[in-house]
Order: sequence, then C-alpha cells, then structure tokens
Amino acid sequence: MDKIVIRGGRPLQGEIAVSGAKNAALPLMAAALLTEQTVRLGNLPHLVDIATLANLLTRLGAELHLNGQCAPDGHDGRVLEICARRIASHVAPYDLVRKMRASVLVLGPLLAREGRAEVSLPGGCAIGTRPIDLHLEGFKRLGAEIELDGGYVKATAPNGLKGGEIVFPKVSVGATENLMMAASLAEGETLLVNAAREPEIVDLANLLCAMGADIEGAGSEQICIRGVSALHGAEHTVIPDRIEAGTYAMAAAATDGDLHLLGARADHLAALSELLTKAGVTLEETNRGLRVRRANGRLVGTDAMTEAFPGFPTDLQAQYMALMTTAEGAAMVTETIFENRFMHVPELCRMGAEIVVHGASALIRGKPTLKGAPVMATDLRASSCLVLAGLVAEGETELNRVYHLDRGYERLEAKLAACGADIRRVREA
Repeated sequence: MDKIVIRGGRPLQGEIAVSGAKNAALPLMAAALLTEQTVRLGNLPHLVDIATLANLLTRLGAELHLNGQCAPDGHDGRVLEICARRIASHVAPYDLVRKMRASVLVLGPLLAREGRAEVSLPGGCAIGTRPIDLHLEGFKRLGAEIELDGGYVKATAPNGLKGGEIVFPKVSVGATENLMMAASLAEGETLLVNAAREPEIVDLANLLCAMGADIEGAGSEQICIRGVSALHGAEHTVIPDRIEAGTYAMAAAATDGDLHLLGARADHLAALSELLTKAGVTLEETNRGLRVRRANGRLVGTDAMTEAFPGFPTDLQAQYMALMTTAEGAAMVTETIFENRFMHVPELCRMGAEIVVHGASALIRGKPTLKGAPVMATDLRASSCLVLAGLVAEGETELNRVYHLDRGYERLEAKLAACGADIRRVREA
C-alpha cells in the first residue's frame, strides 16, 4: 500500500495547473447514457473515481475511448468519448456502487431512457450516511415506481416519466443532478425548487443543453426543465476543480508561498476567498487563473461555517482547519453539511495541533508550527488536509492510506514537488 512522505518547512513557489473537476465530470459521464450518440468530454481528470464510473458505464453497455492529453496550457485533462448506442444492462451492481456513491447518478438517465433501472443502494460512508431518499422521492413525483429489494433500488416507468414540481426539503447536489437528467427526457415540464446551485450543476445543465435539452435557471434555487423526445451527442469541456484549486490556495497560504493556480476561477471560490482575505491572504485574478500568497506575516485565526454553495464548501473544511492550526489566535470551524466530518482532528492533534471539538464545531488554537508524525487518512478531503499539515510541520510526516487521495486529486505530489515541496510517494510491496 502506498504512503506519502513529506518534510515540511518549504514555501511553495510556482505554477500549478488545476485539473478538471471530479464532481462535475462524474454527472457529465452519467449524462452520456441519455443518448445513443457520442458525448465527448474534454479536460477529464485522471482519478480513481473517474475510472470506477467508466467501468460501470462499460458494464451498462457504453463504449468508451480515451484520446490522450489536451495540453498547450499545461493542463493534463484527457478527452473521453462515450457512446451508449445500446443499453446492455439496467443493473448497477453493488461491487461497483460501493466504491463510489456517485454511481447512483446512472439511475436517472437509465430510468428516463429505458423506463427501468436497478441500482445498488450506496450505503453510508466515512463522513456521514448521505441517504438517497431525496432522489427516490423526486423520481416518484415524476411518475416512477420505486421498490427497495435486497439492497437494490428497482425503479420502473413503463409509460415514461411525466414532468412535475419537486420541492427539495433540503439542498442536495446529487438529487438535483439525477432529477435534472431524468427530467430532460420526461414528458412535459419539471420544476426543481430549492435546487442546488453549485457550479457543477451549471456545468451539467450546459452539457444537457448542448445535447438538445431545454433547461432554464441552473445556478439558481429554481430550475425549469422542459422535456424533449430525444437527446443527441455533444462536446463539452469539464470546468476546473474548485476544490483542488482551493486546496492549493490554502497550501500557498499555509507555507507562506506564492502560487499561480492556472485555470482556477475566482467566481467558484468567492466564499473561500472572503475567509482567506480576512485571515491575511492575497488572492489576485489573472488572465490565466488565480495568484495566491500571504499579505503580510503570520495568518490570523478566522471563523468559518460550511454551507451549500455559494457558501463555504464542506469539501474544503478539513483543509481550512489545517490552515488555521498555525494561524495567530483562535478559529471556530462549524460543519453543517455532514455529521461526521471531523475525523481528521485526532490526526492533526498527533502533529501537535490544539483542537477541541464541541458537537458540530471545532475550536482551533493556532501554534507557531506543527511537528511531523505518522498519520492516517480517513477520507478524501482529510487526506489533503494532512498533506497541508505536513507541508508546514517540522520534520517528517508519513501519510498512510493515500488511496483516498487518489480518488480526488490528480498527481498531487508531483504538482507540489514541482513548486518546491519535499514530498514523495513510497510504493510498498
């Protein structure tokens, strides 16, 4: 099993090309099931989660072709062609869905196009239960019949899906994506109320519209989808990964470095930018991305609370906590999205951080430095949090269970090493 070894204390200097967004690419790939024609996706990141969904799409009958690198600006995004000319299976099996919750996004496209789908329940995960009840209730509003049997969701719509109004009791990115895809081929008009507003939702809507869908309001709390009889092929470029960009922005701030994040979009990072500015970080938009560096001296402890977009994202909470461990003063970080997303706290404390958890909030008292130690990643974002801590710690940090990292960060150690970090991956037998 691989591990990452870091010797901290080196400011990061240089450029990092931000990869395509994993959380945008996954629903875009699932949307290819809505048409018999080819969907071509550019700037696709090379990640374990992408490979898992590609495997599932192949199992369902899609043909996939990967066309190497795109590159003059330094981006490593691949171009993936997906052609689901024929759906060979309507079953998304447990052995694949258990590896990645986003696999449930094939439910909407299969149900809309084929009138039936059988998808394994994804179960819980390290950071919380994240049930798919909102997906299923939404499909029922569109006329689907849902049965739970043997750990599988069995959905049918023998007469096709019918448009309707769906009011989400709480914001859900996955449910918004799944129902937006399904409604694209439903008869009549569908209104999604209290819809997710994330940039990944807008990216999916842009692809669906390029495929011939009729969608208005993506990026707002209310999305209107007028169903069409069929969708066609299209080409689309995946947006840059705002979570990766935010992680590297905080790495620059933590190490007192100066990084130019190529492709990063300031409009996707407004909430983080506001927090970092208060903490003493300068973020400058350029014609190539975003430049990040400290304004002057040590960072200042600044409170943060996770919220649905456009608020501060839960996927950056762990990294922000690592940043605050060496800030001057105290900071309170409150998690409102997932109930179990502080599992990185004991690992940070192993490195000398002073953090006390009170329910959904964690109080961090900043120290001048951390100490390197063996630590263990518990989930994807916790793994990047511990990398940030290792970059500022004195001595050597050994990060175990880095397979979590490979699910969401493309070539992380190579990108950081190119900017001066003393970081390497050790492959163990």
